[in-house]
Amino acid sequence: MVWLMILLAVGIIVGNLMLLKHTAHIKMPSLKDKQQRHQDDSDDDDWRDD
Repeated sequence: MVWLMILLAVGIIVGNLMLLKHTAHIKMPSLKDKQQRHQDDSDDDDWRDD
């Protein structure tokens, strides 16, 4: 039972490290692009009353 818990913990750690390595080079969208996209989306939503 202890071995199973150790293997599970090691698997989670290795999985998180692999995910971190995979996502390290992904570009995040800039804040300016996000604000422009939000303003463009808000014009199309006529059903919302803000």
